[in-house]
Amino acid sequence: MEKVNVSAFLRKYTMIIALVLVVIFFSVATEGKILFPQNINNLISQNAYVFVLGTGMLLCILTGGNIDLSVGSVVCFAGAVGAMIMDKNVNVLAAILAMLIIGILIGMWQGFWIAYVKVPPFIATLAGMYAFRGLSNVVLQGLTVSIKNETFIKVFGGGADCYVPDLFGGEGFNMTCMLAGCIAVVILIAMQLKSRINNKSKGYETAPLGSTVVKLAVISAVILWIAYKLSSHKGIPTALIWILLVLLVYGYLTTKTRIGRYLYAVGGNEKATRLSGINTKKVYFIAYVNMGFLAALAGILTIARLTSSQPTYGQGYEMDAIGACFIGGASAYGGVGTVPGVVIGATLMGVINQGMSIMGMDVNYQKVVKGLVLLIAVAFDVLSKREKK
Repeated sequence: MEKVNVSAFLRKYTMIIALVLVVIFFSVATEGKILFPQNINNLISQNAYVFVLGTGMLLCILTGGNIDLSVGSVVCFAGAVGAMIMDKNVNVLAAILAMLIIGILIGMWQGFWIAYVKVPPFIATLAGMYAFRGLSNVVLQGLTVSIKNETFIKVFGGGADCYVPDLFGGEGFNMTCMLAGCIAVVILIAMQLKSRINNKSKGYETAPLGSTVVKLAVISAVILWIAYKLSSHKGIPTALIWILLVLLVYGYLTTKTRIGRYLYAVGGNEKATRLSGINTKKVYFIAYVNMGFLAALAGILTIARLTSSQPTYGQGYEMDAIGACFIGGASAYGGVGTVPGVVIGATLMGVINQGMSIMGMDVNYQKVVKGLVLLIAVAFDVLSKREKK
């Protein structure tokens, strides 16, 4: 029987264990209210921007612990431009396209300064944080602009009716949502088994079958539980569709593509990566272009959920995204981090926020707790590296 390395196990699954403990704590503290179907739904919808921005921030962090401080302002600016376009009764597709193009152009602008002029990312994006916040005020003229386009609101997850319709026409329990959860579990198991068979056929080292079965059983149970909870309250929120799309695309990009390997290589050892013939400047550039694109998408989700745009939107979003990455296991030194880790980090932050809100805790204390959680996560990363050395 294979001996279990407890230290390695705890190091690998620390944040998952922490998430479970935090959920248990708030379940007791809120008398189970945090696990109500409506609150599970709110957790997803209210934190959609964290999942999206955290995924983009991960690519920046992988390049060497670099961050983007401008994403909150870019969310606001992209949303402001889109709201103004829709306010003039222009086609909603044109507004969406304009927001995404703005995000990409901003990413290219900041990527140029960082990758080719060698301006430190902290300074370049700090400048962007001020500039695009100011431009948001200019575009909106300091006012709030309401979003009236119902199609836009429903597709991107704002309002009370923004859910995937139940194809079976049921009332009280959404069978489409439950079926989607079951299909997700089947696909997960099939993919894991296929990956295991391929690795064995190529002679690669694989995890013990027992631990793989246990891991799949736990993940499947969580997916089915979430599907059941969502099915009990209207079903799948449209915001969740966009979150899953981003996570799947960028999960594939970081693990199965050449640019994904380059991101990890640059963060691991930039000089060696450059000497091996890889264009490291291009890698930096792509990371920040992706960040701009995802910031624009987060802007779309934000104004759809709040059904308006105003100059204060997006404040603090950059810190939530950075926190989700580091709490989820991304290294402050770069080269380490995963999209599933971002999911864990974003979920943990969302549970803490919602749990304290249900308990009626002051917003300022919520910030204190999030700050301490972030500090502990980064300190754990630093201490783990020191222990390995």
